[in-house]
Amino acid sequence: MSIGTQMKTLDSPVETGAPRNPRIPALDFTKGALVLIMVLYHWINYFISPGWKYLFYLRFLTPSFIFITGFMISHVYLSKYATTDSQLSKRLIVRGMKLFAIFFVLNFARELIVPVLGTGIAVDRMMISPQVLVDFFASGNLPDYGPKLVSFPILVSISYLLLIAGVLIPLYRRYRYTFHVACISLFLASVIFGYADARNYQIESVAIGMLGVLTGFLPIRTIDNLGRRSYLLAFTYIGYLVAITIWNVPFLLLIIAVLLNLCILYLLGTRASTNSSIRNEVILLGKYSLVGYISQVAILQILSKGYQRLDLGAAKLPSSLFAAVVFTVLAVKMVDLARARSSEADRLYKMIFA
Repeated sequence: MSIGTQMKTLDSPVETGAPRNPRIPALDFTKGALVLIMVLYHWINYFISPGWKYLFYLRFLTPSFIFITGFMISHVYLSKYATTDSQLSKRLIVRGMKLFAIFFVLNFARELIVPVLGTGIAVDRMMISPQVLVDFFASGNLPDYGPKLVSFPILVSISYLLLIAGVLIPLYRRYRYTFHVACISLFLASVIFGYADARNYQIESVAIGMLGVLTGFLPIRTIDNLGRRSYLLAFTYIGYLVAITIWNVPFLLLIIAVLLNLCILYLLGTRASTNSSIRNEVILLGKYSLVGYISQVAILQILSKGYQRLDLGAAKLPSSLFAAVVFTVLAVKMVDLARARSSEADRLYKMIFA
């Protein structure tokens, strides 16, 4: 499984004396839309096939979440903390370590639960075996073990980005182009690994995240102005679809895929009616993107087991997809409601995800 967000790790406000930057509804809409597309991706894995030949059209999902994480680092964090504030580095590093912990807990739980559910998904090797640690954590590639060996892989890539950003913050205080140098270095490393036929997905992911950091330095009005070129965006997207159909998704096309898809989703978020209930539900998903990500995987595990016992014929695929979307939205709404009604639930949520 190669998908995954920018997740809720960067959704919570920074608690400082500085004024809060207002949330950007179009950005939350973008994250929420990505969560829904991710439901589609995971549903395909469970109800059609993990090797479905058209899945590469959704290859932009994981790096899109990582790009947004980078965007939030510079647009939100660096605007709320003074560059001399050492707490920023600590906060990013702690959040990165939390994501690592969540990743391990979820995968250990998966190894225990999947055999009980009997979904037909094999978990035949321990996730923490030395070979898996080298292959996955170093390169992000597990070609010999199958796509279901580890779940929630995006958490690791986002952790790397947060940890590296936390380490770079002290350097950024002394040299304002620190993140520019880091981004260029990571892109060069990605190209070198590619030419050496040793493509490294972790380095590519962090490179795209660093590109998100650089984008976050732009004024939000500059990003909003992208919507004025919708016809050019549509024309470019058609060309991109033709290109990936021919060449699949090499690293260069992956970058284009991330930028184009995020631009389109952000544009939809800016143009959607503020009174639309669907828009508001998508925005709520964006605010709790990590919850949506985790819950949808669990929901689809349960649905895939349940649907094995049902003979629904042609209704199986549409009904299962609809159920996955509905239950994912309900899971997020339950978490939001629990936080609003219980201070203990709110504290627990912040302790885990904030």
